[in-house]
Amino acid sequence: MQPVFINDRVEKIRNDEKEINIFIEEYKPFIASCTEKVAGRYVRYGEDDELSIALMAFAEAIKAYDNAKGSFLSFAQNVIKRRIIDYYRKENHHKNIVFLNAYSANEEMDNDLSAGDSVDKYNADEISEYRRLEIEELKKELLQWGISFIDLADASPKHGKTRKMCADISKFISLNSELVKMVRCKKQLPMAEIEKCLKIPRKKIERVRKYIIAVVIIMTGDYQYIKDYVDWGWRNEGACS
Repeated sequence: MQPVFINDRVEKIRNDEKEINIFIEEYKPFIASCTEKVAGRYVRYGEDDELSIALMAFAEAIKAYDNAKGSFLSFAQNVIKRRIIDYYRKENHHKNIVFLNAYSANEEMDNDLSAGDSVDKYNADEISEYRRLEIEELKKELLQWGISFIDLADASPKHGKTRKMCADISKFISLNSELVKMVRCKKQLPMAEIEKCLKIPRKKIERVRKYIIAVVIIMTGDYQYIKDYVDWGWRNEGACS
């Protein structure tokens, strides 16, 4: 089945509960696969809460999808991942179950570690894995802009004044929904608005354009673990008006 056909089908059925249920039944293997990637283990329908969450997330994705979001299956996978992670955070459920499974399966675990230390270590490893997955997603998204991680390394600001300028620009864009929409739709920075509001010359902006785009994508996208890990030099302050 071709992705374009799936995208069109989803848009046609999103208000038809009967067709949505048929579509969900067809894609139960896909939903289970997405769930297992987040859970890190095999799951069964009717037994694992994660699959119930994933089914609701898949239905949510159907109703929220439009072609501007790209591939439906990629969009649905992200919604499923986000909802399951939210579930783990709220229920504080995942780390206990997975720790017990991991402990029984690993007889060589260091017996000097307390259960609490082991859980904390597993939780840290789990967060690292989520961050790695987000980095992979970010890599794919940046490629749509023609930006690679090598480009980012070259464009990253080296001096304090330049870093502050980048922080000011990225904050200004990220806290303005209209500018964010402009960036994502037109695939370019709102140069005129930046110049007018922040009084920064276009030439200086262009030098760090790729870096600023990457910051805006991260701060306005589904990259919770990357956001928490990186200090961009600003935190939820007011934008220029």
